[in-house]
Amino acid sequence: MKLVFWLLALCIAAVAVALAATYNSGYVLLVVQPYRIELSLNLLLAILLAVFLVGYFVVRLIGITLRLPTEIRESRLHRRREKARAAMLDGLKAFFEGRYAKAEKSAVAALELKESPAISAINAIIAARSAHELREYSRRDEFIAAAENDAPQEIALRLVTQAELLLDERRPKEALQVLQSLRSGGVRQHTAALRLELKAQQQLKNWDAVLDLVGQLEQRNAFDRTLAEQLRRNAHLENLKSKAINPQLLKNYWQAIPAAERKDSRLAAAAAHAHMALGECVTAHQIIEQSLDQQWDPELIGLYAECLGEDAIRQIKRAEAWLESHANDAGLLLALGKLCFHCELWGKAQNYLEASLSLEPDHPAHIILARLNERIGKPELAKEHYNKGQELVLKHLEVSRVGTQVKV
Repeated sequence: MKLVFWLLALCIAAVAVALAATYNSGYVLLVVQPYRIELSLNLLLAILLAVFLVGYFVVRLIGITLRLPTEIRESRLHRRREKARAAMLDGLKAFFEGRYAKAEKSAVAALELKESPAISAINAIIAARSAHELREYSRRDEFIAAAENDAPQEIALRLVTQAELLLDERRPKEALQVLQSLRSGGVRQHTAALRLELKAQQQLKNWDAVLDLVGQLEQRNAFDRTLAEQLRRNAHLENLKSKAINPQLLKNYWQAIPAAERKDSRLAAAAAHAHMALGECVTAHQIIEQSLDQQWDPELIGLYAECLGEDAIRQIKRAEAWLESHANDAGLLLALGKLCFHCELWGKAQNYLEASLSLEPDHPAHIILARLNERIGKPELAKEHYNKGQELVLKHLEVSRVGTQVKV
């Protein structure tokens, strides 16, 4: 439709010019001594129009000719840029597909085309990560150096990658040095860097630093509460092991753990084990009691009857108080039986042990009953309990062996 309007307008203009030329009888006299030139006005207008058109096209031609080298350079640069970006995309695609040799080759091809510094840095990092996956560590380091040379301002991209790859290679000290240089370079420490530092500190077994980093990452919502609790618990467990060489050091560390975290039954069990190993049985029993008051745990009640000393009578009273709410707990009954046996309360020990066996047959209860019957002069009953205990052990071993074979 637009073309039709243009054609119509052109026809109207042509008709108008033709009519104007028909009714125009004017002329123009040009005097150029010694010549006098007389022209019709219509001819002069036609000549001027022709000169204008020729001049316009000559100027355009000169402009095009002058711009031609620039346009050729821009065209070549555009093709080169498109080729470089296509190679980069091929490298990224191959890397995420796990085709690391192809990814490295494409990234190197893109690097050779010398795109912008930022894109060159990305290509160098793709090549470095691909070489790392291929276990070509010398080539990996060369690509990281190339990233530094081509784009020195891309500090975070290069150093975070370098730290991550060093950690994957189990070189945590060097990774920490890289992360330290990231901080000293004025780059704000982001969550990814904190995660890498956490991993490095775990590999180096710097558990105090791990606890600090877990707190920082939890504030940033870097992982859920369950994972944070697991990481914190593991760090505390390792610290408890390392501090189980000095009673005062161990006690101070346990008291320094926040009260909410001391409620964790696994931590309480580890602390109790550590105190028992140092002969601090009363402290171990207190830790178990405090934890069981908060949350019932079979492992802890099993520990409660270990490392018995002068506070056994008090322990019996405390355990019998728990019995009011855990009357059918075989572990609690067994612990009471052990405590009463230690205090030579033969009748109560026998009742508790037999009650435990009625709920859950287990060889420790049979062994203690056998020893109890030996003490009170009933060797036949003692022999019977020894045999039953041995049968349960053999049965347990057989079940474990069959289970292992099934897994294999």
